[in-house]
Amino acid sequence: MAMQARAAGAPNWLKSAGALLLGFAAVVGLSIGTDQIMHSLGVYPPWGQPMTSTPLLLLALAYRSVYGVLGSYLAARFAPIKPMQHAIALGGIGFVLSTLGAIGASQMDMGPLWYPVALVFTTLPSAWLGGYLFRKQSS
Repeated sequence: MAMQARAAGAPNWLKSAGALLLGFAAVVGLSIGTDQIMHSLGVYPPWGQPMTSTPLLLLALAYRSVYGVLGSYLAARFAPIKPMQHAIALGGIGFVLSTLGAIGASQMDMGPLWYPVALVFTTLPSAWLGGYLFRKQSS
């Protein structure tokens, strides 16, 4: 009986992992892709040089926040159950990774520290908004 319960839960677990992976890949892929375009167009300084321009950092924060909403929306959309929990879980992953990035940035000269700290503080609200938008659309 216990084996049956475990086997029945495996597809949902895999679907949950897939939903989170899809959302994460969307956020990371879109962020890096947009960064690359901005560097290629000369809007951002060359890779490896710190970016210190507040307007450019605000631009990066804005599109990363939008991509966070989109990624969390996708995680919620493809979640087999409890879509809002999947969106928030993706936000939690982003929060941990952003926190580690902010800690690393504080040890190096990578530009103003407010930017990586802002990423930490916008991650969970963006995730919540993505889950909320999915829930609102699906009801």
